[in-house]
Amino acid sequence: MTSAPHLRLAFAASDRPEAQEARRRLAHRYGSVPERDADVVVALGGDGFMLETLHRNMEQPKPIYGMNRGSVGFLMNDYEEDELFERIAAAEQAIIHPLGMTATDVAGRQHSALAINEVSLLRQTRQTAKLRISVDGKVRLSELSCDGALVATPAGSTAYNLSAHGPIIPLDARVMALTPISAFRPRRWRGALLPHAACVRFDILEADKRPVSAVADNYEVRDVCWVEIAENRDISLTMLFDAGRSLEERVLAEQFAV
Repeated sequence: MTSAPHLRLAFAASDRPEAQEARRRLAHRYGSVPERDADVVVALGGDGFMLETLHRNMEQPKPIYGMNRGSVGFLMNDYEEDELFERIAAAEQAIIHPLGMTATDVAGRQHSALAINEVSLLRQTRQTAKLRISVDGKVRLSELSCDGALVATPAGSTAYNLSAHGPIIPLDARVMALTPISAFRPRRWRGALLPHAACVRFDILEADKRPVSAVADNYEVRDVCWVEIAENRDISLTMLFDAGRSLEERVLAEQFAV
């Protein structure tokens, strides 16, 4: 990375007033360039805005250093205006690969999207969804009655996946989480850990009667009939964390939270 005093920073902020004010102050103090010309993008907001910034820079990935001007801020560093160049230069890198989703709806249209946290399938009506789950072409679960299911990256394992009682995954574990959402039958099935190179396919059973949507982070496809999910290792995204506050450490600490 370029030495600290010569870093070209782009400041991006969510719509929250405190994020916009932080952007104004930091840009005045450190200077700001367009994102396409930056060495590092500084994202000011919450976790949702961090995901938005990562998605926006997907085609020409740049290191993203987040500072919390939102609510949860699990993916963000603490907000502090002093010594920003030095903090970024000393930051630890977390490299993540998104999930690629390919979905076909009941009209035969195909949709593609990328997800940094997870791809989730969700029932659209009061009736439970019925899913058939295959891994690398082999049917592993012929019928799952549920509110839905999701496949999460290690980076996303502490988000929706954790709320659905899925496992927390260390970043270097090279696995994905396959987690049911309110499973009805088989009631005791808790999901699975899959190799990161696995391809997961969901076939929606009784799709006309029990419609299901597929959501890749915040991109939704309604009325799907099948969905395939696989890690895209052609894309590498870099998040920067203050020394001693790495994403790996946060994921580890989350497992001991009470």
